[in-house]
Amino acid sequence: MAPPIHFITGNANKLKEVKAILEPRISIQSQSLDLEEIQGTIEEVAESKCRRAADLVNGPVLVEDTALCFNALQGLPGPYIKWFLDKLGHQGLNNLLAAYEDKSAEAVCTFAYSAGPGRDPIIFQGRDVSDANELTLGWDPVFEFEGKTYAEMESAEKNKISHRGRALAKLQAWFESQQEASS
Repeated sequence: MAPPIHFITGNANKLKEVKAILEPRISIQSQSLDLEEIQGTIEEVAESKCRRAADLVNGPVLVEDTALCFNALQGLPGPYIKWFLDKLGHQGLNNLLAAYEDKSAEAVCTFAYSAGPGRDPIIFQGRDVSDANELTLGWDPVFEFEGKTYAEMESAEKNKISHRGRALAKLQAWFESQQEASS
């Protein structure tokens, strides 16, 4: 059996979601590290965090980065959403869009996996699109699937179709293909 993967997060809710989706096929251990985030594209930020984490853990790691991209703002705040939320809050983000007719957004969940130090990260992404008029507390009330918002869904149902669930499904499929190739 493969060694457990260190999922680098301090967010208990993300850990719970990742474990619910990946385990028991992929064993996940949580580790909280304060990783410096570079400026760059969504993929560059995730790759950089993954390389740093693999070096610190000295083993296989999984990192996650979530971006919120407003179409009216040409994809901003993107991977910097955490900092925008810290400074502006949800209402401040809504205020940024007040002058624009287009209030649509795309949530992008990017997972980067590395087998260990010196190994290139592999990127897995999932995306959700919303045309909601306002960002509410948390994003789940804004994103819908088949007439239900993510906030109205049970966790297992949401995990199958959310941006995080889609990215993790790609990761799972990749792991399965690697196991088949080595058999």
